[in-house]
Amino acid sequence: MEFLINLVNGLSLGGVYAMIALGYTMVYGIAKMLNFAHGDIIMVGGYTVYVFLNLFNPLVANAPWLAFLSPVVAILASIIVCPILGVAVEKTAYKPLRGASPLAVLITAIGVSYLLQSLALIIFGADVKFVIIADLGAIKLGDLIIKYNTIITLVATVAVMVGLTLFVKFTKTGRAMVAVSEDRDAARLMGVNINLIITVTFAIGSALAALAGVCSLLETPSLTSTFGALPGIKAFTAAVIGGIGSIPGAMVGGLLLGVVECICNSIPPLAPYTMAVEFIILIVILLVKPSGILGKKRREKV
Repeated sequence: MEFLINLVNGLSLGGVYAMIALGYTMVYGIAKMLNFAHGDIIMVGGYTVYVFLNLFNPLVANAPWLAFLSPVVAILASIIVCPILGVAVEKTAYKPLRGASPLAVLITAIGVSYLLQSLALIIFGADVKFVIIADLGAIKLGDLIIKYNTIITLVATVAVMVGLTLFVKFTKTGRAMVAVSEDRDAARLMGVNINLIITVTFAIGSALAALAGVCSLLETPSLTSTFGALPGIKAFTAAVIGGIGSIPGAMVGGLLLGVVECICNSIPPLAPYTMAVEFIILIVILLVKPSGILGKKRREKV
């Protein structure tokens, strides 16, 4: 029974990692860059939810029927604000470096990450903010208790993965994304607007960051300026394990990492070394299959 509890908790945590990893893998697959500010866009999404819930609190006190509407509006606001921020970051920080070395882009991404964290610290302070989006109760199956929030996280992650897969395969924009990913120069010659495709990719990735922030708050309702930093790093690890650039791979990597983390935390002698175990798994998988579990080898032009 304890194993089942850890498995359920692990799948819930893995669903959050998978949602974040999907954003990483979208941006890397198309723009060929590692957006290390992705975790901080999650944090911005969390603070957006916090602000809108607080704006609704006085209204809910006078009109209790708004209690259902306020979380919906807060989540929608987060899904709107994060893509706007993601596109703004891409236009101001990354687009001028489109032809620069990968190292310059990486350093810029780290700089953007610290900038967003510092702005959040200045605006909201260092105190932990508690954000209760909704308490939907739980299902009890004998000794096994499954929160509805956990079910929502898993269903949302699967729905996003399926939606992205269908979008990439069957829409004009999705096929243009694949073309840009495969050969940017050839795609440009075929009339694909490279800048527009990269902008759309950042918008989608940032919307996924907003959803990841919501799912994370459903599980752990505490918010700080570093809210998305560690989950972002772990989700990047999950994306690499699953095969960065692969949408199903991000899902598999996220769920695997979440389950491993919960199982390790349930074993007292192993709990302090949970992160070490996760990165050992990453190293082993990269040694056995450098492209990741579901990643594909790509030939690089010389």
